[in-house]
Amino acid sequence: MRIAIACTILIFIASACNTNSPVLFKAISAEESGISFSNSITENSMINMLNYEYLYNGGGVGIGDFNHDGMADIYFTASLSGNKLYLNRGNFHFEDITEQAGVGGDKRWCRGVAIVDINNDGLLDMYVCASTWQNPEQRKNLLYINQGFKGNTGLPFFKDMAAEYGLADTTSTHMANFFDYDNDGDLDVYLLVNDLNQERPNTFRTPRSDGSAPTTDRLYRNDYNPTLKHAYFTNVSKQAGITWEGYGLGVNVLDINKDGWKDVLVSNDYLSGDILYINNKNGTFTNRVQQYFKHTSLNAMGNDAGDINNDGLVDIIETDMAAEDNYRSKMMMNPVDYNWYLYTKQFGFPYQTVRNTLQINMGPGIIEGDSLTNPYFSETGYYSGIAFTDWSWAPLLLDVDQDGFKDLMVTNGLPKDITDLDFIAYREQNSNLKPEELLQKLPAVQLSNYIYRNNGDATFTDKTTQWGWDMPTFSSGIAYADFDGDGDMDVVINNTNMPASILENTINQQKNPPNFLRIQLQGDSSNRNAIGATADIFYKGNHQQAEYSPFRGYMSTMEQVLHFGTGNTTIIDSLVITWPDGKKTVQQQVNTNQTLLVNYATSQKQNGIIPPALATGNWFSNITSKTGLGFLHEQNDFVDFNSQRLIPHKFTSYGPAIAAADVNADGLDDIITAGGTKQPPLLFIQKADGKFGLQLFTQLMQQQQTEDGGICIFDADNDTDPDVYITKSGFALAKGNAAYADKLYLNDGKGNFVADTLAIPALPGSKSCVKAADIDADGDLDLFVGGRVIPGEYPKPESGYLLVNNSSNGKVQFSLATQSLAPDLENIGMITDAVFSDIDNDNDPDLIITGEWMGIRFFTNNKGHFIPLETPAGKAIGWWNSITSADIDNDGDMDFIAGNYGLNGLYKASETEPVNLYAKDYDGNNGFDVLLSFKRAIKPHGEKEEFPAASRDQLAEQMPLIKKQFNNYSLYGKATMSDVLKPLNRDNELHLSATNFSSSWIENKGNNEFILHALPAQAQWSPVYGIVAKDFNADGNIDIALNGNEFSMSPDLGRNDALNGLLLAGDGKGNFTVIKAAKSGIFIPGNGKGLLTLSINQQTAIVGAQNQGPLQVFRNNNTAKNIPLQPQETMAFITLQNGNKRKEEFYFGSSFLSQSARFVQLNTSVKMVQFYNGSVLTRTIQNQ
Repeated sequence: MRIAIACTILIFIASACNTNSPVLFKAISAEESGISFSNSITENSMINMLNYEYLYNGGGVGIGDFNHDGMADIYFTASLSGNKLYLNRGNFHFEDITEQAGVGGDKRWCRGVAIVDINNDGLLDMYVCASTWQNPEQRKNLLYINQGFKGNTGLPFFKDMAAEYGLADTTSTHMANFFDYDNDGDLDVYLLVNDLNQERPNTFRTPRSDGSAPTTDRLYRNDYNPTLKHAYFTNVSKQAGITWEGYGLGVNVLDINKDGWKDVLVSNDYLSGDILYINNKNGTFTNRVQQYFKHTSLNAMGNDAGDINNDGLVDIIETDMAAEDNYRSKMMMNPVDYNWYLYTKQFGFPYQTVRNTLQINMGPGIIEGDSLTNPYFSETGYYSGIAFTDWSWAPLLLDVDQDGFKDLMVTNGLPKDITDLDFIAYREQNSNLKPEELLQKLPAVQLSNYIYRNNGDATFTDKTTQWGWDMPTFSSGIAYADFDGDGDMDVVINNTNMPASILENTINQQKNPPNFLRIQLQGDSSNRNAIGATADIFYKGNHQQAEYSPFRGYMSTMEQVLHFGTGNTTIIDSLVITWPDGKKTVQQQVNTNQTLLVNYATSQKQNGIIPPALATGNWFSNITSKTGLGFLHEQNDFVDFNSQRLIPHKFTSYGPAIAAADVNADGLDDIITAGGTKQPPLLFIQKADGKFGLQLFTQLMQQQQTEDGGICIFDADNDTDPDVYITKSGFALAKGNAAYADKLYLNDGKGNFVADTLAIPALPGSKSCVKAADIDADGDLDLFVGGRVIPGEYPKPESGYLLVNNSSNGKVQFSLATQSLAPDLENIGMITDAVFSDIDNDNDPDLIITGEWMGIRFFTNNKGHFIPLETPAGKAIGWWNSITSADIDNDGDMDFIAGNYGLNGLYKASETEPVNLYAKDYDGNNGFDVLLSFKRAIKPHGEKEEFPAASRDQLAEQMPLIKKQFNNYSLYGKATMSDVLKPLNRDNELHLSATNFSSSWIENKGNNEFILHALPAQAQWSPVYGIVAKDFNADGNIDIALNGNEFSMSPDLGRNDALNGLLLAGDGKGNFTVIKAAKSGIFIPGNGKGLLTLSINQQTAIVGAQNQGPLQVFRNNNTAKNIPLQPQETMAFITLQNGNKRKEEFYFGSSFLSQSARFVQLNTSVKMVQFYNGSVLTRTIQNQ
């Protein structure tokens, strides 16, 4: 014990010396506090980690003032060593009164504890969950009813009355959460069940949702019994719809959809998937987890809910077990097969990922008829910096530094790690060993808990060392309270096999401390502590909200107060308490730095909570059904990873390409969608009423062997009607296969297309985009075709191809001219997109290209020859997906918007921490090996080094020699990338390095100077593909709409699904503001890809494509009139009412696998439009 204390003191001294600011938390020793509790577990042949996986799930902490002295007392639960109750005697001194109080746990294996005044007598009671033991009598939950003071001792004592209250449940419960589910004024209780039965919990099968599974949670309704003169709880689980199975480790109650009724969020371990029970307001619930969240944590443990970005919407954090440091990650990293995703979809499970997840509440979505949906969430664990805290149990959101934003605390640790891969291998090789011998080989996961500072922008900074949390422990339950009465929140942690941690928050002892407000609620006679109430505070334009439920994190109960930090604000403009029955109490000019008691008696009745059903004033409206565009993209789900195991993503899930133009000369924009192996290209003809009719794209369409890539609708033969070029894409066929030959279809002028098999050269390989422009000023349109990937040989570079239009006398002919006109396009890289744009205002089309493991490459057109430019954008090597152009800053030249991989992934590319790729056939087996690497922490919270991304098993599947090089997982876990590469023959190795993953706009400063600016944070939450840029709100400034997500990343990386379409409002100066979906009207939640604009009934509309999903059509609600271009017109200068002049170009192909119709918006901000063909003015339109 003395050694441990000395080490702790040294740690704190070291922490203090390494920072310029005082350590925020101070550890209180057991000798000082009097708290000697330890959740001690001694393993034996019967009780051990090998036959009971939940052995070390830990215990909880309950906080309450049990003796009414105004100070927070502490109750610990234990597995085998007995629960403990400590009275707070002030100044961090506590007294153990467990025996006198009679709350030792009765030899139960105790889990969570809920502190609640269950009989509303003003005395706090304790409900303790029991589990584990085979005998049901030993699994009866305990309800310790506070009997008041025992004689004149001043000590509270308790009586177990679980049976009398109907709460002696025996189903192996983990935690209880008291709340009013039926809005009748009293508190009901939800019991979280976790019975680790003999079934294999990670085996795919149809989930049981009929209540028959032994691992189904329970709901008890509070029914007052006049005979007993107290509540009696009735099990109403099945009739209430609490019927989904799970392995519950965390439960939180919140009003997630703000309808005035409490919902229940359950974090489930293993494959079973989280549950979100939405309250139907009629005594029943429906699990809608997949309607609210696109993915959750797989091994979900504790959870917490709170508003992390102060937008008035509750966000959600849940923990998993992914490690921050490379060694721990490699020691527990099992390869995830892509079939996992396929089975997840097949059996109806929610998508899950092995890491912490942070769900940001985006508010309601919007669908057809301007109807608002339930809130939708974007998961940002990677972006926010909280994805990895190792084997974690409790997350808690609390503003510990009182700056106005909720910080994050996470407990972790495990005395015996059964996921250690070397142990698993050892166990398999030594199956005859006794359990005692095997247990000696199990390593421990003894780590520091984590604490993060909230930066106020949905990101967090690890402050574990600076704030005094760097003490290795085995921690589980955690709770907070103001133990010393100084107004800030201190922390207590239940540790396994070591003394509990008591951490004093010293923020209010520092010079000029930030301000705070503590709110204590006094409810009515049936809910004395007003559980379920909500507090909102408003000050200096800020808004904080908290929903009062003390049961949160992991198996624990917090102090019965709401705590807000307010920074330098000393007076709150207004405080609004919304009581559980909907009544409100409003106080104004509230002083901070106090504990404010707010009584329900001051409340006033308000109108019922009726969430708005319709959006108003939205920029766009979804009109998909009205247009008749019932297109649903289909494709075979080819598993690209079977061809090259360690590629970071698939290449067969980019479709469908979409393009818009008037193909039948009726003055209306039509749509073509590309096809693939399951679906041919389709043509949708627009009618006068704005509806689209489907017709065959061509009568002679045959079954395709590969996927279509890009589409370009352009006049190939100068007969004034648009023809169609479609590239061929994919990864399924070997390189050189004839099925990769592109197709040109000629239009008869009426929208009927026939393939011309001789007009275009045969281009090898899998392609992406095709774009058209008159590059040589001869009056016809030439083509650029982008090579995407060499199947089976990723990431070898592909080429860009220039096809010059040599058509004459009615014969269509394109010739390959790359070598003569643009030799730098040969083997340039893996091209994803391109745009022809006049970057230097010399009236000819220049070429800008994006690609994977490429910079943004600019080529100037010099009389039809393309000369590469050296620009900072060209050195910003990323996984660029798309590009389009617009005059963002209204200065008369073209700027650019480029979609990139984003910042919400495992890999974070920068100049100092690049993502690297090494590739060649290292082992001589005629396969092209891919070795990804990135910088990862050597130790938690420590410095980083370059490590291989793949696990040992994954790398060995690709290169079997790895198992000889590193004959166990530990050696591989310690190996840096240089260690892995050292013995390999690296001659002719391909080495690529990415340094920028931010989606950006590129400012054209003139004189071939281009500057990158990152788009707003939300645009970085997923890969961006489709981009359109126009003035959508008629203020004279360019706005940007985005489409994105990537559901086909390597399973180890998880799905990138945080985008739902995105609208950015521009100010004409290069600044953009995110418009939420309920106001923007754009909602594309699927695997978003292409995006285009077209005219429908002379109004601007956006069409968004989704891979394996439906098209979505959105009408722009401003009153602009659209002016179609004449065939020869290439650009326009738009003079605005405010005197600014903007340049606008019109393309045959722009942005990812997309082509927008060519028109100008004549809205109220426009004064005059001058149209040009190159330098020749063709017409002028005045806006009357």
